[in-house]
Amino acid sequence: MFRFVLITALAIPTFGATAPCGNTSAGFEVWKQDFSKQAKRAGVRKKGLQALAQTQYAMRTISADRNQKSFKYSLDKFMRVRGADTIVAQGRKRKARNPQFYAALERQYGVPAGVLIAIHGMETGFGNFMGDSQVVSAITTLAYDCRRSEFFIPHAIGALKLVDQGSITTATKGAKHGELGHTQFLPGNALAYGVDATGDGRVDFYNMTDSLASTANFLRQKGWKPGRGYQPGQPNFAVIEQWNAASVYQQSIAIMAARIDG
Repeated sequence: MFRFVLITALAIPTFGATAPCGNTSAGFEVWKQDFSKQAKRAGVRKKGLQALAQTQYAMRTISADRNQKSFKYSLDKFMRVRGADTIVAQGRKRKARNPQFYAALERQYGVPAGVLIAIHGMETGFGNFMGDSQVVSAITTLAYDCRRSEFFIPHAIGALKLVDQGSITTATKGAKHGELGHTQFLPGNALAYGVDATGDGRVDFYNMTDSLASTANFLRQKGWKPGRGYQPGQPNFAVIEQWNAASVYQQSIAIMAARIDG
């Protein structure tokens, strides 16, 4: 039986205004200097501030953010493109190989195996590809970029606090939007909902046990009701909606989870 220890965090506040956002790399270094003051006021310490100073403008992140297409697909096409049948087939095997692990998560958080497995499969192919972009640089670039600066600033501060805690470093790789680990947490959510399920004193989102426990904890904290349904129109579908904002993604998770659990 593994030990569940929640890493708690207060909501990340926004302190004052930063230097003007930008749509090119031109003002990034100046913005970082001003943002470091905001980060320090938010509680970021030495290691996190050093990580901020080392970040580089992530052009690949900006390119990816400008060219998101898959979420505009129909549900059927989205599921085909994302390999839903393969995720379900592999997910059933994973559940059968390690039923006690998923049963322990469900006892602790009330979230059934199918939901966690579907998310794990959808996000990283069960950990086979967790990203090739530097997390801190990617999320800091998005905090600077004018397109959605307000949304990403708390996550940038979260990433710097994760550096302070030792959960990630400046070299940690993740998705192009700064998502990290087996289930691709945004850094602010990782900070708030991370769980040390192995009991080694550190939340490691690149460890499957910690990552899936953290995912279950996120869903439970967002209002998951144990034993209730999670298909569209049922109580827990509203919680799945909080994991990802795209309706095709939400529906895909619900469909695949039911097939895995069925």
